[in-house]
Amino acid sequence: MSTWLQQRFHAWIAAPAYPWVSGGVLTAGAVVELIVIPGSMTTTVGVLVSAVSLMWRRSFPPVAVLTVAAGLLGFAGDVNLYLSITASGLIGCYSLGRNRVLHPALAVAGGALGALCVNLVHINTWSRMELPVPALWEKGSLSLFTESFLLTVVVFGAVMMGDAVRSREETRTERHLAQAQLIAMERQQAAEAERAAIARELHDIVSHSVSMIAVQAESATYTTPGLTPEGREGFQQIAATARSSMAELRRLLGVLRASRGDTALTAPQPTLDHLPELVEQHRTVGGTAELRITGDRVVLPAAWELSAYRITQEALTNARKHAPGARTVVEVDYGAGKLLTLRIRDDGPAPGALPDTGTGPTPGSGPIAVPGTGHGLTGMRERAALVGGRLSAGADPAGGFLVEAELPWGTG
Repeated sequence: MSTWLQQRFHAWIAAPAYPWVSGGVLTAGAVVELIVIPGSMTTTVGVLVSAVSLMWRRSFPPVAVLTVAAGLLGFAGDVNLYLSITASGLIGCYSLGRNRVLHPALAVAGGALGALCVNLVHINTWSRMELPVPALWEKGSLSLFTESFLLTVVVFGAVMMGDAVRSREETRTERHLAQAQLIAMERQQAAEAERAAIARELHDIVSHSVSMIAVQAESATYTTPGLTPEGREGFQQIAATARSSMAELRRLLGVLRASRGDTALTAPQPTLDHLPELVEQHRTVGGTAELRITGDRVVLPAAWELSAYRITQEALTNARKHAPGARTVVEVDYGAGKLLTLRIRDDGPAPGALPDTGTGPTPGSGPIAVPGTGHGLTGMRERAALVGGRLSAGADPAGGFLVEAELPWGTG
């Protein structure tokens, strides 16, 4: 029951109408108190301004300075301490700390100075009323400033309470934010782990089952005796479909392995038409490159276009990494017989060579590489093999390093 009451109380305080209702009630109480106990004009103005200004303490927190100042002014105008002044002053000091209008030290110092001024005015009033007031240098004169001390303690307590509530709410907000970030991170890690598991399963399919279909269909074309032209064409179509499926699954595998901030794999896939931009990017980062195209532009299937682009991209990346400053030439030959030939050569030092390979990926050869993941030449070899091509990389007889890929995209 007590928890329910606390929740209702906090909900009521947090309501937008609360400052207006509480300020209006306090103002009405101040009017009644002034009617019952009339005060001077200074006291009347101070009491009313202090109470009325509380209505704007949430929409305009700096008004709390006016609330406290008017309350001290109203108390200085009369030796009587009105209850409305006490309430509005406490709420005003609390608002100063709660909204950090001023630094707590400045707020307390300002309140202490105001309390001292009020005390001095009261001492002067007591003297005019012919009350026994000892001189400041006489024994017992310090008791005259008890009022200042008490007011300062009250101001200090109210300001510190408001500042403590503010600090607690900020800590709670930061804790909730940290918890939300932790939950989001855990969910992201769980999703990435699941994606990695799916990627591993897909890799087994790509590197074994589907590749076997393509290899067996290609082999059947030449090993089946008495095969009719129609049958040969059927096997070729099966092999082409299998290679297309491998290309699509490979692209999906790249998406599954991509990190959350990697949007390149989900963007529209690049084609050979983007090679000039790729070469220009190579020049932008300090490389020297030239693009040479031989033959008429042929629009190839998406998997071939993407593989050719990625092979060129990886070769340029390797050139920048292993032969910075070297001159690189990218040659694209559409040629005859439906064969696309890529040659990327540079005049830098030649690292170890990757031998010429046949068609088709090797089962269990490891993850499929994408540019920038560190797989380098192996990734380019797999790119070529996925579309039934071959790739060689090694020292160029003319000097430097040469990457050469042949990507057949149809039967002759």
